[in-house]
Amino acid sequence: MAVKKSQIYSSLWKSCDALRGGMDASQYKDYILTLLFLKYVSDRSLSDPDAQIEVPEGCHFADMVKLKGTKDIGEGIDKIIAKVAETNGLGGVIDIAKFNDPAKLGDGKDMVDRLSKLMDIFSRPELDFRKNRAEGDDILGDAYEYLMRHFAADSGKSKGQFYTPAEVSRIMAKVVGINRATTRQHTIYDPTCGSGSLLLKANDAAPDGLSIYGQEKDVATYALARMNMVIHNCADAELWRENTLTKPYHKGADGKLKQFDFIVANPPFSDKAWSTGLDDNDKFGRFAYGTPPAKNGDYAYLLHVLASMKSTGKAAVVMPHGVLFRGNAEADIRRELLKRGYIKGIIGLPANLFYGTGIPACLIVLDKTHAGSRTGIFMIDASKGYTKDGPKNRLRSQDVHKIIDVFERQTEIAGYSRIVLLAEINTNDGNLNIPRYIDGSEAEDLQDIDAHLRGGIPTRDVDALQEYWDVMPGLRADLFGPGSRSGYLASKVEPAQVRTTIHAHPEFDAFATTAREIFAAWREANIDAMRDFDRGHHPSHLIVTISEDLLARFRAAPLIDGYDAYQHIMTYWSEIMQDDAYQITTDGWPVAKVLRELLKDADGKFSEEPDLVLGSGRSAKKLKAEIIPPALIVARYFAKEQAEIEALETKAEEIDRQIEELEEEYGGEDGLFADAKTDTEKLTAASVKARLRTIKGDRDADEERKQLQAWSVLSAVKAGVASEVNQARTTLNAKVASKYAKLSDGEAIALAVEDKWLAAICSALEAEIDHVSQALTGRIKTLNERYAVPLPVLSKTAEQLEKKVASHLSKMGFR
Repeated sequence: MAVKKSQIYSSLWKSCDALRGGMDASQYKDYILTLLFLKYVSDRSLSDPDAQIEVPEGCHFADMVKLKGTKDIGEGIDKIIAKVAETNGLGGVIDIAKFNDPAKLGDGKDMVDRLSKLMDIFSRPELDFRKNRAEGDDILGDAYEYLMRHFAADSGKSKGQFYTPAEVSRIMAKVVGINRATTRQHTIYDPTCGSGSLLLKANDAAPDGLSIYGQEKDVATYALARMNMVIHNCADAELWRENTLTKPYHKGADGKLKQFDFIVANPPFSDKAWSTGLDDNDKFGRFAYGTPPAKNGDYAYLLHVLASMKSTGKAAVVMPHGVLFRGNAEADIRRELLKRGYIKGIIGLPANLFYGTGIPACLIVLDKTHAGSRTGIFMIDASKGYTKDGPKNRLRSQDVHKIIDVFERQTEIAGYSRIVLLAEINTNDGNLNIPRYIDGSEAEDLQDIDAHLRGGIPTRDVDALQEYWDVMPGLRADLFGPGSRSGYLASKVEPAQVRTTIHAHPEFDAFATTAREIFAAWREANIDAMRDFDRGHHPSHLIVTISEDLLARFRAAPLIDGYDAYQHIMTYWSEIMQDDAYQITTDGWPVAKVLRELLKDADGKFSEEPDLVLGSGRSAKKLKAEIIPPALIVARYFAKEQAEIEALETKAEEIDRQIEELEEEYGGEDGLFADAKTDTEKLTAASVKARLRTIKGDRDADEERKQLQAWSVLSAVKAGVASEVNQARTTLNAKVASKYAKLSDGEAIALAVEDKWLAAICSALEAEIDHVSQALTGRIKTLNERYAVPLPVLSKTAEQLEKKVASHLSKMGFR
């Protein structure tokens, strides 16, 4: 049975737990990623005769597992790795992490236990890569990417630069023009390729891939890149380990720099040592437009990229914002690039996006095609579109899509994007700082002094909500009427009634109906694609198809941002739906009928929460539904039984309320129940029974006896109802479990597609409709409350209150 991506990620992250403490993430990542690589190539060699890596006899992962518990486990693993490296020319790549290093892995038994635990983790079924790869969908590659992202986050400020966030990589691939017309003959290059993630994301954008070239100076990071290429089926990528600026490896037959169709790069920001080891006269002619400052290498890398581009080449480079406006030598270089028209676009990104630095960065898009006739630069200020992700910011799917759409179409959006003519830039002496050309600041919420003094709501504030009035013109007239003077309006509705008024208005109802009709049309157009999705299909194709159609349809929706609608489906995909799709593409729809029994791990714990429990006590079976939650089975087939249980639970809640009322009335320190409580100040059936025996026949205790008996009766009834609930729930659970196996494929598809996927997406889009009313309600209430009471009235009220206080103080003898 296929394993969910989330399970793979969970197991891999647990492997990191086995190494934490002895070293930091910048070190233990080498061990984990090396083991992941070896497990992958070992498994693939057993199932794929055309596997790119040859695994010698005695060097499979199973041979490593045989070393568990032995005193020479570290040495044995190193020997296996060394032989695989030697056989495949991977020396200095997969043998960097030493598994027989007591300084990092502990001495004696500590090392044996730690490495044995790692072997156990990597032997789990979810990490069997002979079967966990859907054709066309890179499950293992995604897992590798997942680990590197987390390692980058954990590695600290100075050690996380080996990784470019995947979202940024996708943007860079698109803005340089990698698309369906791209072929395997097109070349792509990254002069500071790090772990290779940026190159691979760019390669993914081409339907048949690209010819990959890269260079990286750090030994360990270069090793990550080589392994990353193999895991992503790009073992033929031509990577080299050396300093790109001082010893560029990729050259043509004439000894000059090799030139490429596409270049993507995320060089180290403001490298202070860039010129170390570089000859005064660069023989590659990279600095013909000026020599960058000796202590800042940003333009050194940018000029290397420019020199490595073909005459039709395109590039996207991550740079700190300083390159856009710094003066002196950098200003001179910038003016030369502008004069020649090499800069096609600039995209400002959010701050705190990249690992290793919190400063905001931008993408410089270079394009030599038609450079001589270029008259402007397309700028985007995307600095505000992101979500928080732990200590970092992260671009959402909607942010990525919007940046790409706007850049490719050169769409001008106020406060977000515009084409800036070179003539305007020249008047600013070549300064490219984005805020000079795009005002992305939020409009200030101005206070109206006259309205505070004389009342009324400023007409300009109501006019600012014109996007709502364009859709619901009559609503404005029902919310606001003419004011006492020109330029001001009067509210017709009390603040507490604004939301009700909006929701009850026929124009709001018409807006909501339109949005629902758009969703209904999308549902009708895409439901068959979801129903027909089956074994061997591509999950990535499914989500692209249905999400792009949703975005296209909601672009025309009033008041709802199409990108917000798109984000909902992409969030649901990443959290839930993609796991379902990967299981279906491997096992077909029968997997939707599976209830898997949960088993305890080596530590005697369950690693997952059960969805259904059969029986009770130690013999209880804890079951996990692979795709269809039990609640959906209940809703479709056992609604009557569920209603009966809910009625019993309501009865139990009512009894609880009655018991609480008794205890609240008589449970005080001197109350009738005081002597019936346990040492922990609780009433129990036993303690109440004991107290009733004590006061039996005591006429002075008649009232106490009466109330304790009432409590006892309620407690007994409650226990009885609880027993009924448990019995009914046990019976229902058994029926639900039995139903899974009896489901037809058609029923399973209906439950998953209609009751689960579409219902969740519909609910999220309903929230967008509600968000419209909330936003409008909030603003109108703010305006109503802000100007409800003019300042003179407030002053008079304050004066009257002050007089009252003074009068009271006088009566109390204070003068």
